[in-house]
This record gives sequence, C-alpha cells and structure tokens, in this order.
Amino acid sequence: MVLAYHTQGKEIYWRFQNYLPKGSYYIGEQFANVSGYVLSDTPYNSSFAGFKDWFIQNYNLPGYTIEAGIGENPLPLSQFDEIYRDNLGILVLGAVLA
Repeated sequence: MVLAYHTQGKEIYWRFQNYLPKGSYYIGEQFANVSGYVLSDTPYNSSFAGFKDWFIQNYNLPGYTIEAGIGENPLPLSQFDEIYRDNLGILVLGAVLA
C-alpha cells in the first residue's frame, strides 16, 4: 500500500483509471471515516502524473493520494494541528492494514 500526501481539498483519491486493487475501496472508506475527508475518484485531469497512479498500475495494490488541508498554498502552519488530528487515524490504519 502507498499513501501519497498532497495539500488541498480534504479528499482521498483511491483509484487510477480502471485499476481496482482488492480491498482498495474498503480501505479508502475506512480512511475517510477516521479522517472526515471525502473518498473520491481521481479526477481525470489529475491522473497519469502521480506516484499513487504509477504504484497502482505497476503493483495492483491499494494506493491513495491524501489531499490534506485546504486554502492557499503553501498551507499555513496554523493548520498543522488540524491536519495531524485528521490524518493520525489514516496513518495508524495504513500501518495495520498494509
């Protein structure tokens, strides 16, 4: 499993094109539940450029892009505590489920 972190949107992108690694949607739902982020399909215009997409395509294993925080980039340090709280469950679950 791979978790690729980006900043912008409080979303979790879980798939790449028609690749659906076993358990990937279920794991993504768990990540969304513990973080409060929205589980979303990867927008077409964001595909083909990320590590998550390459990983899913080459290994057929679950991969996720976590879009942490929201607002102007770079995100202000004042969002750190909220992002940490939102993502701690993702990191723990990722370690357990990997």
